[in-house]
Amino acid sequence: MRENLHRFFRAARGAGVRVSPAESIDAMRAVADIGFSDRGILKDTLLLTLAKTREEKQSLGECFDLFFDHPELDASPPNAPDDAPDDEPKADNDNSPADTSGAESAGDGNSSEGTPELGALARMLMSQDRNEIATAIAQAANAAQLSEIRYFTQRGLFSTRMLDLMGIARLRDDIDALTTANPSEAERLAAATQGLRDAVREAVSQALLLYGREESEALRNDILRNAPMARLDPRQVKEMQALIRMIARRLRARYSKPRKRQRRGHLDVRRTLRRNAAWGGVPFLTTWKRRHRDRPKIVAICDVSGSVARVSDFFLLLIHSLHEVVSDVRSFAFSGHLIEVSDILEKKSPEEAMSEIMAKAGFGSSDYGRSLADFEKGWLNIVTPKTTVIVLGDARTNNLDPRADILRRIGERSKRLVWLNPEGRMAWGWGDSEMPRYATFCSVVRQCTNARQLERAVSDIVAAYQ
Repeated sequence: MRENLHRFFRAARGAGVRVSPAESIDAMRAVADIGFSDRGILKDTLLLTLAKTREEKQSLGECFDLFFDHPELDASPPNAPDDAPDDEPKADNDNSPADTSGAESAGDGNSSEGTPELGALARMLMSQDRNEIATAIAQAANAAQLSEIRYFTQRGLFSTRMLDLMGIARLRDDIDALTTANPSEAERLAAATQGLRDAVREAVSQALLLYGREESEALRNDILRNAPMARLDPRQVKEMQALIRMIARRLRARYSKPRKRQRRGHLDVRRTLRRNAAWGGVPFLTTWKRRHRDRPKIVAICDVSGSVARVSDFFLLLIHSLHEVVSDVRSFAFSGHLIEVSDILEKKSPEEAMSEIMAKAGFGSSDYGRSLADFEKGWLNIVTPKTTVIVLGDARTNNLDPRADILRRIGERSKRLVWLNPEGRMAWGWGDSEMPRYATFCSVVRQCTNARQLERAVSDIVAAYQ
C-alpha cells in the first residue's frame, strides 16, 4: 500500500491540499500504526495528519472517497489467492488443463469435444468472479501507469493500453472461435467483454478525476485568465470569482508575510569609525546605511455603476485582498455618488462585503464629476506624498462634467495615481469616454480587461512597497 499512499498524496495535491514531504512521512507513520482494515479510521487519520483548514479537510475527504473506491486499490498481492479460502477452488481450476476449463465454461450439457481452448481473460470473464476481474483491472492500471493520466484526451489511450495488457486481442480471437463452436457462449462472452470495457473506462475516468484535476484546473484557469471579464457567461462568472479569490490568496501569501531579514545596505564608514574609536578605529562594530521604506498608503476608488457591473465584483474582490496585504488602505465606491467602504471590506467576508457595497452604491448611472467632487470635499486630506491612489473604472461620464481638474489635484498631492480600465484601449475616447483626458494626470494607466492583466497591475502596485 506504500505506492498507493504515494499516489493518494499526489491526488490530494491535485485537489488543492498542500501536502509537504514532512506531512507525508507523518501520515505514513500514522497509517503504519493503525493499518488499513478500517476505512473510517484510515480516513480520519489522513484528515488529521494532512488537512490544515476546513476547506482542505472537505477536499481531502472527497479525494479519499474517490481514491479508495478506485479499482486500483483492490489489487491483491500475487500470493493473495493462495491465502484466501474463497479463491482456492478457482486456483485449482486455473491449474487444470485449459480444455477442461473451456468445457466447463462452455457447459450447458455440451461435451468438451469441439470446444475451443479459451485464454486466461476469457476464462476469467466466463467465471464471473468480480474480485478476480477487479484485481486484473487494478494490475493492468498499475502496469499501464494510469496514475500518470493528466488530460481528458488521454482516456482512450489509457483504456486501450489497459485492455491490451489484459489480453483483449486473445479475447477477440476466443469470441470468434466460440461463434462457430457455441454461439450462445460466444454471445455471453461478448456481453462480458463489453462489461469489461465499461469497467476499464470507469477506472480511467476515476483516475482522471484524481490525477488530472490539477492540470485540468490549471488549463481552465489559464483560459479564464485571458478571457474578457465583461463577456463571461453565468457559469464562467462563478469560476472567475474562484480564480480571483485564488489570485487574492496568492497576493496575500506573497506580500503579507513579514520580512525575515533586511538588506544591510552600504557600510557607513564615518559612523563605524566613530563607534569604534575606543579600539583605535578597528571596526569591531559596523554600522550600515539602510534604505528607508515608506509605509504603504493606498486609496482605492472603484466604479460600481451599471456600465461596469460585470467586472466590479472582481475589482472589489481584489480591493478586499489589499486590506489584508497592506496595513493602511482606504477604499471608496461610487456610481452617482461616492461612499467610503473601508469598514465593510475589513470587517466582512468578500461575499457579504460585495453584496452590501453594491446595494448601497452599485448599478446606478455613473457620474465621475460628482463622485470626484465628493472625494475632494470629504477625503482629499488623506492623500499625501506617500499615498498611491488607484482608480478602477471605465471613465464613461454619461456626457456629464468629468471634473478632470479634481483628478489633477489628486495626482499632484499623491505619490502615484494609477488608473485601471476594464475596457480595451480601442474604446478609450469614443462616445462618453473621458479616458484620454483623465490619463493626462495619471502616473500609470493600465488596461485590465482580463484577470491576468488585473493580477499583474495589482501585484505591481503592492510590490512597489516591498
